[in-house]
Amino acid sequence: MTPFQPKDPYDWDALFALIKRAFAGMEGRIDPPSSLHKMTAQDLATHSGEIWVIGQPARACMVLTPKPNALHLGRLSVDPMWQRKGYAHVLIDLAETRARALGLPALELQSRIELVENHAIFFALGFKQHGSTSHPGFAGPTSLVFTKTL
Repeated sequence: MTPFQPKDPYDWDALFALIKRAFAGMEGRIDPPSSLHKMTAQDLATHSGEIWVIGQPARACMVLTPKPNALHLGRLSVDPMWQRKGYAHVLIDLAETRARALGLPALELQSRIELVENHAIFFALGFKQHGSTSHPGFAGPTSLVFTKTL
């Protein structure tokens, strides 16, 4: 269960398929629909931050993007058949290590407001709700922002 950074040549299509499987449970639950529908495997291949993967073939992954005051943890994905086996915890631990190495004091992530089961996981992993965001055209919040101070 050792994470690695994929390098070309890499099967970005398979990694993108993993992310789509992991996010499939939100279909029909969130409004507006996930930005995953606008994403491609090529977006992963050319991401300017860091991508970390566990397994060959991939069982879990995350996308890390440095921001001024935090390391943003995005697309945290565990293949449904491998969920509840500690993969997310390993990736979040690694994200903490990467944030410290980059001199950043916190991790940050967003989760859609409807996905309360994900919120419970983030709280259990030491995150605190820090705020909310709204997608264009929505009067109220559509996502919650979580941070974990390191």
